[in-house]
Amino acid sequence: MFQRLIALCAATFFLAACETASQTDTATSGDSSASSTTASSSANSSTGTAGSAESAEAKAKAALAEVGNTVYFDFDSSALSASGTAMLGRQAAFLKANPSITVTIEGHADERGTREYNLALGDRRASAARDYLIAQGINAARVRTVSYGKERPAMAGSNNAAWAKNRRAATVIN
Repeated sequence: MFQRLIALCAATFFLAACETASQTDTATSGDSSASSTTASSSANSSTGTAGSAESAEAKAKAALAEVGNTVYFDFDSSALSASGTAMLGRQAAFLKANPSITVTIEGHADERGTREYNLALGDRRASAARDYLIAQGINAARVRTVSYGKERPAMAGSNNAAWAKNRRAATVIN
């Protein structure tokens, strides 16, 4: 299967090279300045398209950050609080207004507990947030979950303030 895929890609590149060669031959017989102008304008238009796509993604990320992208949890809990459901309600409205956006919900835990326990807890937290978004009418195919457990703390430290910031479900745009 892999060899067939490589052969197909090689054939595609060969045909593309043949097409490019015929355009080069035509441009050589004609005015060379016209062909360079066309090449530079097509390069600028492709850069503009890529720039606008990056700009749209940056705007979407900024809009999600403005809405709020983090839900915090109590110690050893994956139950959504009132402030958590309010945050997820705003996220659901944002996702409804932007139907092309897909998100990943990252589940996190504080440093206390074993690695396995915290991965499972992070998964339950991410799933709770996902389930709430789905209940609000967001298509399940648009929401993915991942658990990092205690591996990616938002705040370093071994105190109540740090632990509270690390018990979270963070929504990120894919």
